[in-house]
Amino acid sequence: MSQTRHPHEELITHLTRTSALGPGEAARVVADVLAFFSEPVEEFVRRRHGELKARGLANEEIFTRIAGELPLRRVAAPGLSVRQLRRIVYG
Repeated sequence: MSQTRHPHEELITHLTRTSALGPGEAARVVADVLAFFSEPVEEFVRRRHGELKARGLANEEIFTRIAGELPLRRVAAPGLSVRQLRRIVYG
């Protein structure tokens, strides 16, 4: 039988101890969260732009909001100007 440890076993154990999640569910939650926060900056900017545009926000507000969200990412993104954000979205 394999004794391979999950790289985030301690977190999974914590989640199973402090929530109603089983080990498999906790492992999936951890994987989903890590994938979400591992999204490359360019993909994050494009995804958030599309989400906010679909909610009816104007580009000026969208780019200001995205610029404020970037430093909160798991690995803080470099500071990007509004022009750089526009170039990511529109090329």
